[in-house]
Amino acid sequence: MKSFSLFIVIVTLFLLGSCGSSENNHTKAKLPEVKSTERTAVFAGGCFWGIQEGFSQLKGVVKATSGYAGGTTENPTYEEVGAERTGHAEAVQVIYDPSMITFKQLTHAFFVMHNPTELNRQGPDVGTSYRSIAFYDNAEEKKIVEAEIKNLNETKYIGLDVVTEVEPLPTFYPAENYHQNYVRLHPNDAYVQGVCGPKIEKLRTAMPELLK
Repeated sequence: MKSFSLFIVIVTLFLLGSCGSSENNHTKAKLPEVKSTERTAVFAGGCFWGIQEGFSQLKGVVKATSGYAGGTTENPTYEEVGAERTGHAEAVQVIYDPSMITFKQLTHAFFVMHNPTELNRQGPDVGTSYRSIAFYDNAEEKKIVEAEIKNLNETKYIGLDVVTEVEPLPTFYPAENYHQNYVRLHPNDAYVQGVCGPKIEKLRTAMPELLK
């Protein structure tokens, strides 16, 4: 019975595919300007499609952009990141209004959406480019992230320890245009429905008071 269940899981993941696209347009998106009243946060939690859409649905989030962070190569491409040649993770930059939503709330949303106990993978996506990272811009943000992780570990979240990396905010590079708002533009995509959809629904269920 266990072998049959494992077979079903493998077949399901194969049919869903993975986070990626074969489009040939490599034009990068442009990062929006950040107003003096706004702040930015960057998180990486597996495929950026679902994470971007999840953050976009929260009150106070002005703009969420898919991109790459945490690596060494300047202005990497999707192909380079996916080939694990740059050290980057698929990430999302969130521009937000701190008078409407806090960094603490964004951090909680991040941990709600993905599985922070998986090392170098999220569901069907395997590799360091899919690792979990929470970036911080100052000591206070670092404390907030570490407190969230401590709480998850103390409450035995999913029964496993959190493996999320906590790193200083790096240079964020926007991904190609075709990756932006992918979930909204491709609602019938099998991967979107099978992988991104559940992530977003977890967030909507956990934080309904913050939904737009």
